[in-house]
Order: sequence, then C-alpha cells, then structure tokens
Amino acid sequence: MMETINPLTWIVIAAVVIGVLLIWYFIARSRTNRLRSRFGDEYDRTVAATGSTGRAEHDLEDRQRRVAAFDIRPLSAEEHDRFSSEWVEVKSLFVNSPAEAVLHADRTIGSLMKARGFPVADFDQRHADLTVDHPEVARHYREGHDIAARQSRDPSGEAVATEDLRQAMVHYEALFDDLVNDVAQPASRPVSTGPIGNVTANPR
Repeated sequence: MMETINPLTWIVIAAVVIGVLLIWYFIARSRTNRLRSRFGDEYDRTVAATGSTGRAEHDLEDRQRRVAAFDIRPLSAEEHDRFSSEWVEVKSLFVNSPAEAVLHADRTIGSLMKARGFPVADFDQRHADLTVDHPEVARHYREGHDIAARQSRDPSGEAVATEDLRQAMVHYEALFDDLVNDVAQPASRPVSTGPIGNVTANPR
C-alpha cells in the first residue's frame, strides 16, 4: 500500500506551488507595466488588434528586439537644415495644392526616417518600428498616412476634403518635429516652420 503522505508535506507542496504562481504573476505584471509604460496607447491598440494580451506583449517585445538591431542616429546639422527647408516648402505648397502637399509630406517623412537609420520597409513595418522609441507620435504617422493613401488613390485630387488634408499635415508635422530635432551637433538654425494650423489652403 502507498504510504500516506504526511500533512506537513502537503503544506510544503502547496506553499511551493503558491510561491511559483506568485513569482509568475509578479513577473507577468512587471512585463505588462514595463511595456505599457514604454508604448503608451500603442500597448492598448496592439492588444485590441491581436485580441490577446500575451500575443500583444510578444509582438511589442519583437519590435523592441528588431529596432535594437538598427543603427538609429541623430541627424547632422546639414541634414537638419535640409529637411527643415524642405518642410517649409511643403507647407508653402499646401496653400495652393493641399493634396500635393500631403503626398509630398508623406514622402518627406519617409526620407527623414531613412536618414535617421530606419530601414526601408512597407508602411505598417515603419509604423511598428517607430512605436518603439516614438510611441506618442507614431499614431500621427498612421493617421496622416491613412489620409495620404486615400488621396493617392484619386489622381483628380477630389477624394479628400481640404480640412482632412489639413489634419493630415497636422499629424505629419507632429512626427516631423519629433524626428528632425534630434541633431548630433547644434544646427545652424532651429526648425521653425510655424504651426500648420495657421496655414490655410486657397479655395479650389
């Protein structure tokens, strides 16, 4: 016959199991808090998109590992000035050609990200990469790009209302300012383009 297990042994086993579960809980909670703190609203968006906290956290950690392998660098002073000048041109273009300006802004952001060291990739991958170190402005990239994509599908330039195009420029400018002002050396002049909200497109 099997020997009866001493009640004290059961107590020890239960204590060990509870201890393991508590350790697992605190590790999982720490992981969640760390990722939520780093990614902000992107954490909740990813959970909603994947339908699972576990899958979302795995995805976010994959993004961190991918971006850690990049050679992300600040702009040189010359690059800062060049992109700043280009952005002034984009905003000037918006007055008479808002649709063209938004498409130009989308291309400029892509070029700026490439100059900073982000690899060439499709939009979804660029957006995911951006969320690792720039989670607050990454949403501006998505929202601006969505409007630009709608516009690019209609060469007539009538697909998107002017107010939506202005909002796209607001989104792009928030991202542009965040990326362009990380400079290795003091730039010869700071980026100072004025808020896009002050720029009004001429009636079509």
